[in-house]
Amino acid sequence: MYDNAIDKIVAIYNRSGLSISKFASIINKDRRTLTAWIDRLVTKEPSAEVKISISKFFRYPATIWESECNGVDFEDMLEHIPKDEIRIIDQGYEGGLRYILDKEAQDRFVIHPQFPGPAYRDKVVPTPYKRVISAEAVELKKLRYDQISNYAFESTEWYSIESLLRFSFSRIGNFYTKNEKIQILELMHDTFYDNYNKSLYFFDSHSTKVYGMDTAYISINVKQNFMFFKMPIDSLIVEIQNKKLIYRMHRYFTSASQAPNHILRTDAAKILRIIKGAIVSDKTLIDCYYDIEKQTPYGPLFLNNISPFEPRTDLL
Repeated sequence: MYDNAIDKIVAIYNRSGLSISKFASIINKDRRTLTAWIDRLVTKEPSAEVKISISKFFRYPATIWESECNGVDFEDMLEHIPKDEIRIIDQGYEGGLRYILDKEAQDRFVIHPQFPGPAYRDKVVPTPYKRVISAEAVELKKLRYDQISNYAFESTEWYSIESLLRFSFSRIGNFYTKNEKIQILELMHDTFYDNYNKSLYFFDSHSTKVYGMDTAYISINVKQNFMFFKMPIDSLIVEIQNKKLIYRMHRYFTSASQAPNHILRTDAAKILRIIKGAIVSDKTLIDCYYDIEKQTPYGPLFLNNISPFEPRTDLL
């Protein structure tokens, strides 16, 4: 069934779910070479460098290339071999950006610790933390935004309602000016409005006790069986390959019966529009809440995230 290395490479490619371009880049070959292997147009044994690259990227042992590793044995090794379930990516700020760009090259499913996501923030406020960044980092940030904003790029993003309200109305720990807030809200509205390749959700982190989602950027990829989160120190990234944990995390945010209370993706852009209007008109958080309550069915979700206050008597 797997008589040679080409058969094994094709099997690994089919199993990976990656595009031809992405897989070809992993083995440092052009698309034509990989296509020729897939179509069985060549029989020459691939080089040791190709095998090493595949083993390193997918974390397969070198023994998969031995002739004795064949048929069911080969399939079992791909499926059941022990893998390091946790890997620390410690490549500095620029290395972290490159890692994220690579891992989210095909699509992304992200739970953000705060609103807005870094790509939208960096587009409007290039250096919010007053730190000096390299020219490479600037270019990588631009590539990240260009990738995410591409109309055809599939992106699913979750934010807590609390983080959206903090961004919009809090005067504590908020470095955005009024104009920057308006620009970011417009940017995200235009990115997600009427685009079926992109999904934006705002969830209630209080009514369902979803704690800890305000500490790390979490990216989940169930197709390739990995997830990673950014540590809030030293640009460290933690990659996890525990299949059960990844499935559970993904299911929690995609299952209708398990997902936290949230605003539907079809209504998220409208919420951004209402909040932008409130900021433009210098309305307070409570005034904005009343606008949301009047124009949408999501008043109770927002009320869960606002400290108790005396209701306006003119609305009673």
